[in-house]
Amino acid sequence: MIKNYFKIAWRNLQKHKAFSFINIFGLAMGITAFWLINLYITDEWSYDRYNTKGDRIFRVTQHGQWNGGKFDLAITSSPYAPTLKAEFPQVADAVRIDGEGGGKLTFGDKNINEGSMLLTENSIFNIFSYQFLYGDANNALTKPQSIVLTKTLAESVFGDAAMATNKTLLIDGQPTNVTGVIADVPVNSHFTFKALRSFPANYTTGYGGNWGNSNLYTYLLLKKTEDYKTIEAAGEEFFNKHIKNDLGPMKFTLQLQPLLDIHLRSNLSYELGSNGNITYVYIFSLTALLILVIAIINYVNLTTARSSIRIKEIGVRKVIGSDRAQLMIMFFAECILLTFIATAFAAVIIQLVLPYFNQLSGKTLVLMQFGKFKTIAAFAGFSLVAGILSGIYPAMFLSGFKTIPAMKGQLGNQFSTILFRKSLVVFQFVITIVMIAGSVIIYQQLNYFQKRDLGFNKAQTLTFHINNHEIREKVDAIKQQLLLNPAIESVGVAGNPIGNNNIGGGDFNLGPDGKPTSESKIALNLQVDEDFVPTLQIQMAAGRNFSKSIASDVTDAILVNETLVKELGWKDAVGKQVRTGVDEKGKVIIQTIVGVVKDFNTYSLQHKIAPMVMSLPAEAGDKDNLYIRIRRGDVQASLDYISKVYSTFDIENKAEFHFLDQNFAAQYQTEQKQGTILLIFTILAISIACLGLFGLVTFTAEQRIKEIGIRKVLGASVASIVSLLSTDLMRLVAIAVLIASPIAWFAMDKWLQNFAYKININWWVFLLAGGGAALIALVTVSFQSLKAAVTNPVKSLRSE
Repeated sequence: MIKNYFKIAWRNLQKHKAFSFINIFGLAMGITAFWLINLYITDEWSYDRYNTKGDRIFRVTQHGQWNGGKFDLAITSSPYAPTLKAEFPQVADAVRIDGEGGGKLTFGDKNINEGSMLLTENSIFNIFSYQFLYGDANNALTKPQSIVLTKTLAESVFGDAAMATNKTLLIDGQPTNVTGVIADVPVNSHFTFKALRSFPANYTTGYGGNWGNSNLYTYLLLKKTEDYKTIEAAGEEFFNKHIKNDLGPMKFTLQLQPLLDIHLRSNLSYELGSNGNITYVYIFSLTALLILVIAIINYVNLTTARSSIRIKEIGVRKVIGSDRAQLMIMFFAECILLTFIATAFAAVIIQLVLPYFNQLSGKTLVLMQFGKFKTIAAFAGFSLVAGILSGIYPAMFLSGFKTIPAMKGQLGNQFSTILFRKSLVVFQFVITIVMIAGSVIIYQQLNYFQKRDLGFNKAQTLTFHINNHEIREKVDAIKQQLLLNPAIESVGVAGNPIGNNNIGGGDFNLGPDGKPTSESKIALNLQVDEDFVPTLQIQMAAGRNFSKSIASDVTDAILVNETLVKELGWKDAVGKQVRTGVDEKGKVIIQTIVGVVKDFNTYSLQHKIAPMVMSLPAEAGDKDNLYIRIRRGDVQASLDYISKVYSTFDIENKAEFHFLDQNFAAQYQTEQKQGTILLIFTILAISIACLGLFGLVTFTAEQRIKEIGIRKVLGASVASIVSLLSTDLMRLVAIAVLIASPIAWFAMDKWLQNFAYKININWWVFLLAGGGAALIALVTVSFQSLKAAVTNPVKSLRSE
């Protein structure tokens, strides 16, 4: 019996080819979108889940708030890890990580500038699940000057990873022993690396136990997952006991972030890697579901609209003994068969478009992401469920006709069915209008990022990092050599690259006695030379810039930004003294504010401009980022000259340039990629919805072909007939605009809350989205309406 149902279903699909094509193509597109987004979301959810103890691993973060300021930091100071482990029996182990472990690797004639290295402790191997290929995890990083390489880096340096263990290589000239090789870190980690280095001797205690100097990442392995609540509850007591003396009074929160939440739910200052966003996961999940729903709606609409064609068939089947359950099974079989065919086409399409989707999303997804058997089973199960869901209403509707009226071809009262179909069309276009409006607002926000004044001139400015510590000693000579070329306008130096989220910070206190006061302030601490401000064309708000002619500036002078001045409520900051730290002998360091710079962004516009203190580099090692402003003209010639100059100082390594505007553009790559993905799926949703409209208008025209013929004979114009077939559908689109506009506004307003600096949502966006949807729908229905309107009425009336 079931086999017979599928035979009938196949014949019906062959008999009504246009209907079958519209439904199969629409469903295939919907399933393609659904599966691609499902692969993307599954990959996002998979981050850090390879860690076998992942549910017990937590990252320590700190949050502070006081009058005029706050901080939300992914980093902590050095004493956190040992103190938490000592004072809380719930902590099984702890590890500290420093992201600034990069340097120049030298082995024989091999020289590799590797920035992706971390400084850490041996306990990292007890907490995280890294697979040792060679070496012993129990003592790999217990001694200073030890390093564990990933397989890829070991092969790059030694040719064969098996040959790496117990070899000695140089890192920035320092002998370092290779104690192990681990498998490459999975890409679905919230931080990755090429090597792990042990901390130098006394490194983690070299700050005198200063709780305010946050520069390390602290991870805890708890004995039980729920133990984090106990530690967080003791946060205030912990602050008062250890931290208050260094930071001063504030509302402090100690937070333990679950490892598995970091990638999607963390957006703190100084993140160790580039994180995702749970909001986009929700948006894409909803988008995938809605696109599939649009495709299913097409099937429901077209199937119920075609009921007049199959009504006599239903009557005959009932006369010869078919009950309603059997008819429903027959219609379900037809729907499931159609869905399986659509799914097969979708699998082919997915395989073809995946390389482009991966390029767009930055992923390495594959069709068989979950394994061949699981993927095939998932496709089959999905097809079955989607087929049943698609067929529920048509099966119930078509099988419900009474026998005698069905034999006469009478549909009966169709008001409720027509209303239901119209509601589905409205729902389709509500979805598409919301997606159009969302795409426009995302584009506006990204465009705002590109055009907003960042407080400095990023045009014609390039930057590069000097990895070799020996070359940093020669930075002043490099600057002099570069400035000999008239194409180079100016050259500045900084201790950190702006445009990245890794400028260090510290606590600064007012008062020449160096004691903490209520005006203690957590601020970014950027070391720059006297040419940095003019090179980036940052404006001075008050006072002066650093000066080469004033020798005392190196030890006594600092610059601050407007935000710090405003948050402290100062009218005139110039001349004020600030406690900026403690030297190796425990003596308080007091420096004087000589100038105030106008605010400028050091990171993406998702973050507000933070208070900042700028000082001259105390050591050559802090002069590791060059900023070079070049004149407009032959950019390539300028780059060639810079490369040539740098090569005379560093024979082995090339300077890797990054234009500053590209640095900042890179901060929005995630939003740009996700905005593009949403735009593509918006176009797909519109296409599927319009495909359904096209089918409905086509069928409506066929149903009313005699009416159209009579109207033409009686003198109706082509325009009036087009209007007759299009008006009802356009009314539905208008209703959809009214419903969709407030939904789109609410959704996008919530999305914009992720950004510290954002656009205002304009009313015309919704008018544009609605008008665009209406225009697309009008073009779709008008094409088929026009075709029906120009048909010779003789053909439709000759049987009368």
